[in-house]
Amino acid sequence: MAESVRFLLGHEPRELRALDPNLTVLNYLREVEHRTGTKEGCAEGDCGACTVVLGELDGDRLHYRAVNACILFVPQLDGKQLITVEHLRRPDGSLHPVQQAMVECHGSQCGFCTPGFVMSLFALYHSERAPSRQRILDTLAGNLCRCTGYRPIVDAARRMHELGHHDQFSAHEAETIRQLQALGRADRLAFGHGGKRYFAPRRIEDLAALCEQFPGACLLAGGTDVGLWVTKQHRDLDTLIYLGAVEELRRLEVTGTHLEIGAAVTYADAMGALGAHWPDFGELIRRLGSVQIRNSGTIGGNIANGSPIGDSMPALIALDAELVLRKGAARRTLALEDLYLDYRKTALQPGEFVELIRVPLPQAEHQFRCYKIAKRFDQDISALLGAFCIQLGQGTVTKVRIAYGGMAAIPKRVRACEQALRGRPWTAATVARGREALARELAPISDMRASAAYRLLAAQNLLTKFHIETTEPAFDTRVLELEASHV
Repeated sequence: MAESVRFLLGHEPRELRALDPNLTVLNYLREVEHRTGTKEGCAEGDCGACTVVLGELDGDRLHYRAVNACILFVPQLDGKQLITVEHLRRPDGSLHPVQQAMVECHGSQCGFCTPGFVMSLFALYHSERAPSRQRILDTLAGNLCRCTGYRPIVDAARRMHELGHHDQFSAHEAETIRQLQALGRADRLAFGHGGKRYFAPRRIEDLAALCEQFPGACLLAGGTDVGLWVTKQHRDLDTLIYLGAVEELRRLEVTGTHLEIGAAVTYADAMGALGAHWPDFGELIRRLGSVQIRNSGTIGGNIANGSPIGDSMPALIALDAELVLRKGAARRTLALEDLYLDYRKTALQPGEFVELIRVPLPQAEHQFRCYKIAKRFDQDISALLGAFCIQLGQGTVTKVRIAYGGMAAIPKRVRACEQALRGRPWTAATVARGREALARELAPISDMRASAAYRLLAAQNLLTKFHIETTEPAFDTRVLELEASHV
């Protein structure tokens, strides 16, 4: 294997051969390119100081998205454009509108976090001309300022388009598209260095063959968890197989009965479709990570990773989602709730991978809610997540599915609780029976995020909350939560 990774650094072509597949973009920029504007704050995708922007082809158009360089591997840049804060200055030496707005609005204090904020705003600058305040806050939620100077940065986000709607990237867009098209590959990327191997297949048949050839390989999608294995656990990933170039895995389609989500569909791309059918699910995705994380992380990766704190799994289990798994040319269907066997242990066979997630579309009589309990509202790991889907017939529970995550070794469907509710009137007395069943059925753990007693009580209270919201429409607990968040 002797292929090279090809991408644009700004508008300059790069072709890298002797490359460690585990090298992060952050370390490459700082140690190889000596572009030190991109900072290391946390090395785990939380603080946003390392934010860069990727330009990618979307058909015949160019799409910009902000990502965390600290947990992105350099080979993932293949065929893309990498933009850092150093590229924003205009050819005549003047500041980019985003930078100028930060100056005029006094958005920089100690300055360490400023490049990351600028790059997040740069991506927003190229995606929306008149973003709402909520959109601005969502954009900046993945960038931390320890000087607590958020207000002037929000002011800068409002000001930047007043300084001009076009920049040198807009002017150079046609040429950039031509350059990226020239970098496109008809076949897979494959290279090795220092005893490590990296593959980026483009066809699902090629992916299936690679997974059978290297059954112990690490499958890499967004890298929002895998990246931490390198940066925090200092692991060497000997064989990486990247899923993001496989077109079939990026499919997002609504059929007559299901929403079908390819395993490499990002949170950002899935968020709109999930939120349109299940508003609570869209809100859950908004909370589980920053824009940078949602631009990289995938639903399929969250599922296959098997982490007990993955937020999407309880919601998908409550919605009766199923997986299409593939090994070689063979496919099988498995209910998501049956995937998890023990801590980080799944029913996936060696060489098998998740190809598709199929979520049944909601029916008119169904009601769905999911609630995330964490110490912070934005971007925090759940101490507990509860998801509830119920169908009522003349006030009686006819169907119910309830799942919890973040409490123990695996996400869990609570069948005893469901049995206590099914066939009974949807009343406070029935909910009390469900609470008692939860106390017998759940075995939460105690850790740094919550005690076992807290988790159990919160799980019971979430069931009560679900009952209140589905029987007293005038009582919207979200109003109380919104008011509390502004106290």
